[in-house]
Amino acid sequence: MEKQEEIKENQQVEEETSSEKEDSRQSEDLSEASVEELLQKLEEANARAEEHLDRLLRAQAELDNQRKRAERDIENAHKYALEKFVNELLAVKDSLELGIQAAKGESVDAEKILEGTELTDKMLTQVLQKFGVEEINPQGEKFDPELHQAMSMQPSDEYPANTVMQVVQKGYTLNGRLVRPAMVIVSQGKGG
Repeated sequence: MEKQEEIKENQQVEEETSSEKEDSRQSEDLSEASVEELLQKLEEANARAEEHLDRLLRAQAELDNQRKRAERDIENAHKYALEKFVNELLAVKDSLELGIQAAKGESVDAEKILEGTELTDKMLTQVLQKFGVEEINPQGEKFDPELHQAMSMQPSDEYPANTVMQVVQKGYTLNGRLVRPAMVIVSQGKGG
């Protein structure tokens, strides 16, 4: 019986060994298949990573180009912001030069020079208004310290107290913002 048991044990060991060998062969087959699959997946992942990196680099380059374009546009806007204004002023300058030439001529007609100067002044006023520059001429108005600068105060029977009696220099606003206050002489009221 011992022999039978020994034989059975040997058979069992052989079966286990052959089972292990079979498992090992299957494991090797699986390993080879798994390695191939893993290599293929790795290649696919690398390809996707390269594609994403390429997209990222292109997006960064595009952003950089847009930033440079925007900076250039802003620089040009600052540099040439007054171009339209200057073009309009050139006509006024031309008119002034014509007036100077007329004044230097042999037969000077003061009336024509005055008329030309008034037209030039009108042209300049129109150009300034076109670009949002408004004149402050507060003659006879109540004194406003936000728009007027008092040079002096004088007694007056003609004007009530705190009224602009005389405008020494007109003021100007640009789109509602004060550029230069009007220089004025203000009434103190009735003198005594």
